[in-house]
Amino acid sequence: MNNKKYYILIVVLLVMFSGVETCFSQEKYTSSNKKAIALFETALGFYSKGDLANTKNYIKAALEKDPNFIEPYLLTADIENEFQQFDKEIEAFSKIIEINPDYNPRIYYLVAKSEIKVGNYQDAETHLNKCLSYDDVDKETDSLATILIKNASFGAKAIKNPVPFNPINIGNYVNTEFKDYWPSLTADENTMMFTVQLPTKNRLPNGKTQMQEDFFITHKNEDDSWSPSSNVGPPLNTDDNEGAQAISADARFLFYTACNRKEDFGSCDIYFSEKIGNKWTTPKNIGPPISTSHWESNPSPSSDGRVLFLASGGRTDSKGGRDIYMCKKNEVGKWSEPINLGDSINTSKNEYAPFIHPDGKTLYFSSDGWPGMGGQDIFYSKLKDDGTWSSPKNIGYPINTYVDDFGLIVNTHGNMAMYSSDRKGSRDWDIYQFELYFEARPTPVNWVAGVVYDAITKQKLEANIEMFELETSKSVTCMKSDPITGSYLACILTEKNYALNVSKSGYVFYSDNFSLQGVTDFIKPYKLDVPLTPIQIGASVVLKNIFFDTDLFNLKPESKAELSVLITFINDNKNVKIEIGGHTDNIGSQEHNLKLSQNRAKAVFDYLVANGINSSRLSYKGYSFSKPISTNETEQGRALNRRTEFIVTEVK
Repeated sequence: MNNKKYYILIVVLLVMFSGVETCFSQEKYTSSNKKAIALFETALGFYSKGDLANTKNYIKAALEKDPNFIEPYLLTADIENEFQQFDKEIEAFSKIIEINPDYNPRIYYLVAKSEIKVGNYQDAETHLNKCLSYDDVDKETDSLATILIKNASFGAKAIKNPVPFNPINIGNYVNTEFKDYWPSLTADENTMMFTVQLPTKNRLPNGKTQMQEDFFITHKNEDDSWSPSSNVGPPLNTDDNEGAQAISADARFLFYTACNRKEDFGSCDIYFSEKIGNKWTTPKNIGPPISTSHWESNPSPSSDGRVLFLASGGRTDSKGGRDIYMCKKNEVGKWSEPINLGDSINTSKNEYAPFIHPDGKTLYFSSDGWPGMGGQDIFYSKLKDDGTWSSPKNIGYPINTYVDDFGLIVNTHGNMAMYSSDRKGSRDWDIYQFELYFEARPTPVNWVAGVVYDAITKQKLEANIEMFELETSKSVTCMKSDPITGSYLACILTEKNYALNVSKSGYVFYSDNFSLQGVTDFIKPYKLDVPLTPIQIGASVVLKNIFFDTDLFNLKPESKAELSVLITFINDNKNVKIEIGGHTDNIGSQEHNLKLSQNRAKAVFDYLVANGINSSRLSYKGYSFSKPISTNETEQGRALNRRTEFIVTEVK
């Protein structure tokens, strides 16, 4: 082989290893043994034809003639790399270093790259430091080694400082004999959906069975065990692939990824389906601006479905590779343009598999751009008060390993995580669950769930459900109950006080509140069925989120959210007149309480008029303690009696 062909061979080999050209420029083989060279060139001939068996035979023969012949080891390393036999690849590179430690600095980078892939971080760190110690190392290698040494250093330290981790296979009732991955869980943890890679009847050109992705589902039994999983079936599953799904907190919406369909806008798009009653609607492409000509995948909705996180690649604002984006749904159901989460999350490499916890501010995702164990690692970040994200933290070893780790989700209470792994003991890729160590947990979240129905006919109703933070009047949840079953589920963060309003056209609205200040028991959710009363004379609503200081009648700021709902109700029902009623408990005199109740009712009346409601549609009255709705013998009963309510006095 002439020198030109030799140089091309070395460049080709090293390109396969690293993806960039190298600075190899030897003028001749490292062996002077003509028989060894002839045997090696024969090996090259077989290699160019794809005959690996004869390639290896002639490499072996060449090395028997000259054990210090470096080029056969380079070719061996390339072959082993191609088949991901990294231990054997490392052996070949190690032999080159043994023969000539100064052969080329890049060899140290290449062997370290494979050592990280098998978790040998200490040796990788040593070899990268050696690579960088050479004055004549080329700029490309120097740059790549400088980046890679961060992973080697991180991995070596992480193994010495493991995080608590005890993964438990969720069992063969759920996991199939095939690859099971992408678990997604409802807020109440009663339903789990995941992706399964199934064999089809079709055969690929090489004779192997073609695989297809479908959704499977399982439900919790009363004893907290999982029921046997089953194929979801149509309309969600089709003859095409469906995967990377996320089920909403209330189990009513499914977002997922589908690729290369006739209705697609690009290679992979986001699809969604709604569950009405017990049936899923025919899935639809979510469309622009989310689905585009670029790659979109890994959707993750917020607990109320108003915010969607996803991974996308190739957009004009990309940081490089795949990035994580966020978009919001407006009041009429239109999605905003996806917003890149920026440098605090995305790097010049790949970030994908986002999972936004129901707390709305803890994001888990996978990345190969932040320092990690090598390949894709799982990270988490917190949304700060200023709307930016905290610097991502690696979730740690052994949750993360030297292989790609992705698809982690965390339950609503924040203490348990799930992901898929092919670790020892699994039949293939299986779904595991484990207790998440404290530092990596999100803010615990509870939920309120129930059924909305007509107070008179008991018919189940579709209604608007909105929750506000009382202190800020900020809307934190906005959704609808199921039109068939009337069911709903809304997540609520700890350490907050909330107002709940349920409304529907033709009905007076329902008001309630929840205080989670100091609550530590997150296992028991709030169960609240909501009867809605049709608008008619005499229909009344206790305004549970109108607040006054003790024995005073100035409206507290926390009342603003409820008053806004009341204003909306009055404006939406032009044919209705109402009376604002003030009520007290029986502590104090009748005269004092009558004056206090009347002043409180007037405070609400004045607020409504000041905010655009015609006074002719309103009246107010104080009732003292003449109309109790509970006993005045207990503090709890007296608290219920101290109330503001309105009653419909006229319907034109």
